[in-house]
Amino acid sequence: MESPILKILNFSAYYGELEILKKINLDVYKNRVTAIMGPSGCGKTTLIRCINRMHELTPGARVSGKIYLEGEDIYEMEAIILRRRIGMVFQKPNPFPMMTIYDNVIAGYKLNGIRISKDQMDEIVERSLKATFLWDEVKDHLNRKGTFLSGGQQQRLCIARALAMNPDILLLDEPTSSLDPRSTAHIEDLIGELKKRVTILLVTHNIGQAARVSDYTAFIYLGELIEFGPTAKLFTAPDDRRTEEYVSGKFG
Repeated sequence: MESPILKILNFSAYYGELEILKKINLDVYKNRVTAIMGPSGCGKTTLIRCINRMHELTPGARVSGKIYLEGEDIYEMEAIILRRRIGMVFQKPNPFPMMTIYDNVIAGYKLNGIRISKDQMDEIVERSLKATFLWDEVKDHLNRKGTFLSGGQQQRLCIARALAMNPDILLLDEPTSSLDPRSTAHIEDLIGELKKRVTILLVTHNIGQAARVSDYTAFIYLGELIEFGPTAKLFTAPDDRRTEEYVSGKFG
């Protein structure tokens, strides 16, 4: 049996009195892609915001239950250390607009006050851009602004920025929802390559995408984890009628 890198136990999340997530129990396996799917507003994004502790930045937000990263309680870790180990890429590409492509990739080191040599920076930038298949496209333009890139390239730059910190886990929140089909295909191919070096949690409302790129799938509905298991089984022989109705497009 595979060993989980992340364990979520009886985990609930709230905004004020409103319960957004209800006693979620979920194992996330190392170097695998786990898709979290479900209709809009079901709690998918809240779950990954809890995993890198962004949820608590919202006034009135609170949680109960436990999340363990390789046996460590994430809520007992320093948030800044946790966010180095669990990187996040958002729905809309968000390169820092005033920074060059080079500085965007290395931004995590500067923002965290981590001092490294110019040679180390060069190596990290090249490695991260190569990992996202962006190096050949931008290596002669590293001093141009990140916003000069296309939408799909900007999203790959944001993934490179997250990878530069060598995270254990990469959270992708609907990473292709604002991209055209060609750019989406690039990112999906990239996800398949990246899982060799990092564990990926992918939030998507795109059922086809979950089927194409993930090893495991969790289906969340109205804040509850309805079903979790290997993607092939979940799509072909789900245990719960609601899962079957969702993957067959009857609602969502």
